[in-house]
Amino acid sequence: MAIIAVMLLQITWDANPELINLFGNFSLRWYSLLFVTGLILGYVVVSKIFVNEGITRNKVDQLTLLVFIGTVFGARLGHCLFYEPEYYLQHPLEMILPFKFDGGIEFTGFAGLASHGGAIGVIIAIVYWSIRNKQPLIPILDKVAVGVPLVGFFIRLGNFFNSEIIGKPTGGDYGIIFKKIDNVARHPGQLYEAISYIILFVIVFLLYKKDALRNKRGFIFGLMFAGIFIARFVIEFSKIEQVAFEQGMTLNMGQWLSIPFIIVGLIFMFRPQKKVVTG
Repeated sequence: MAIIAVMLLQITWDANPELINLFGNFSLRWYSLLFVTGLILGYVVVSKIFVNEGITRNKVDQLTLLVFIGTVFGARLGHCLFYEPEYYLQHPLEMILPFKFDGGIEFTGFAGLASHGGAIGVIIAIVYWSIRNKQPLIPILDKVAVGVPLVGFFIRLGNFFNSEIIGKPTGGDYGIIFKKIDNVARHPGQLYEAISYIILFVIVFLLYKKDALRNKRGFIFGLMFAGIFIARFVIEFSKIEQVAFEQGMTLNMGQWLSIPFIIVGLIFMFRPQKKVVTG
């Protein structure tokens, strides 16, 4: 219903992506602020779950740091290797440093992050933490999964402030006009995803509180994983191509990358298992 309500309106969007500009060279962008806000709120939700289930705050903080590193570097490498490999394989330092070294040194931040790469980075971080702390992996995945859609919600709001990941023209008088792009009413693909993710967050948060599902190890993680990437797969049909090589493709890169994630999520949801009884 929220998506339908948005599409019944025509809104002109011309927000400045910069929140603050210092000395003409360094800027704090809405995207960065919202990204960090999502990570902080995700941490608050997930850390409370961990602490309530007997894991010390110190270990939670260690996991949080690893997940943050995995998110940023996984998302960055994912963008570079999935979407622009030809350029970045010739400029490997620009993959891991927030600078552009083409005819000088220019601070650019990490201009390009891919959620699929971020998901892989997060899983690697959790696996490492689980092994290091001798904790069973799947219950950890279930706990972290509760906060992931909340983080995704804020990241997509950041994309909206950047006027990026825009949708195709609606073909009517409804939609959002991204003035920094053109004067065409378009589908707000970022908001579609943001709405999907916040709904998914509420669902997984409430379901995790139910003992029957929390004790079905892997179900919450699978639901989050499948839910996020099913939403991504469907909403991609309303978006324009992100890179030139996607033109003419029946499914774009984001959709092809989403398919294995959806399959993994469904496997975790429906795999046979014994329910774990907690005392």
